[in-house]
Amino acid sequence: FSKIGIELTDSIYVVLNLLIMVRVGKDVLEELGFGGEFTRCLHSKADLKVDHRLILHFPEDNTIWSVGSGYGGNVLLNKKCLGLRLASYMAHKENWLAEHMLIVGIEEPNGRIDYVAAAFPSSCGKTNLAMLVPPERLKAKGYRIWTVGDDIAWMKFGKDGRLYAINPEYGFFGVAPMTSMDTNPNAMLSMTKNSIFTNVGLTPDRDVWWEGIGTPCPEGTITWKNKVFDPAAGEPAAHPNARFTAPARQCPALDPAWDDPAGVPISAILFGGRRPSTVPLVFQSFNWNHGVFLGSIVGSEVTAATIGLKAGVRRDPFAMWPFCGYHMGDYFRHWIQIGENAPVKEVLPKIFNVNWFRKDENGKWLWPGYGDNIRVLEWIFDRCNNNVGGVETPIGLVPRKEDIDLRGLEDVKENLEELLRVDREKWLDECGLIADHYAKFGDKLPGELTAEFEKLKLRLQ
Repeated sequence: FSKIGIELTDSIYVVLNLLIMVRVGKDVLEELGFGGEFTRCLHSKADLKVDHRLILHFPEDNTIWSVGSGYGGNVLLNKKCLGLRLASYMAHKENWLAEHMLIVGIEEPNGRIDYVAAAFPSSCGKTNLAMLVPPERLKAKGYRIWTVGDDIAWMKFGKDGRLYAINPEYGFFGVAPMTSMDTNPNAMLSMTKNSIFTNVGLTPDRDVWWEGIGTPCPEGTITWKNKVFDPAAGEPAAHPNARFTAPARQCPALDPAWDDPAGVPISAILFGGRRPSTVPLVFQSFNWNHGVFLGSIVGSEVTAATIGLKAGVRRDPFAMWPFCGYHMGDYFRHWIQIGENAPVKEVLPKIFNVNWFRKDENGKWLWPGYGDNIRVLEWIFDRCNNNVGGVETPIGLVPRKEDIDLRGLEDVKENLEELLRVDREKWLDECGLIADHYAKFGDKLPGELTAEFEKLKLRLQ
């Protein structure tokens, strides 16, 4: 399931990061042999001028050019460029899936491990879910979390007919700001050595610092702009997109099977966005095509203050809008065909939508998030294993209130009704937004998704 790439670059930054992010060296060249197929990757910083910048993908030629950039996502060409854009095109041709998804395993007290692949747009808690730490009560109960990957999943059917996922990467390239021992201890522990930090603050004792790290900024810290940090100036010490690059093997929760070329079997697929209203905490699709419909309308609400975007819902289907290497309408059809061509349809992953970001009318969070998200995953896997029921609503199956374990979260119990509520009027308004979104795809929109949309509108009425 490997895809081999060779990148020529004039940047030592790229070389050092790739030594962490991908499997490199003699073994790869021996696997390639003479005349083997590989992705041709060319990068040059050139003059680093924005108006001279080009990031070019040539799917038919299996080639990537990157000129005029030093930013990780544009120059570590294994990542979004090969791992998603070209790989999604390959997957379309070869009947597999290349997805912008984390892969995480949840071990129950009885020792059973179920794996989930999850797609979230940026700023929706993807890395935090990939490296989830259960609350103490659930840890004491015997729950464990196993990290397989935090960003990219390649999936294909195994001999038993189930869908299996691998993480094609060898390291993590994560956002540093707001990462701390409170928000993501496994990420912090992953970067304690052999790691690279980009555009963070540099303390006088040559340690790193960023906003949200959990400690005060030491006096004399140098900012990412190479100035002495002045809290009164209103400028951050670290760039908001400052990064850490860390070897995956250093993650304390790394799954023993993370490097298995066969991958891990996926029980559930999750989609989610940042929605303060309308979308409930969790609901399950009625079937595979309905799940593809849910993936096709994923989005986050943005405010008028978000630079360059109108207020409203910004759609990011399957969290692949910037990363799909061919027409999104054909991409939706590929997902439908994966379901149609599944060797054993009964073991297809169940598809769910989650929303950790629901608020009340005063703008207060209704759900604590972070480690407590395992309480929602517990219901999801109970559904996958047919151990618990669900309540049918026009948009899908939501949990019964008694089936979400809220022990230790007494203050959240009063929020549960609102967290799970499906407001028909708001969803009818949502249908207007979905219609605008679907209009972008013209005649490329699969008829199956149009049919699912019409069924939704009928159920709401």
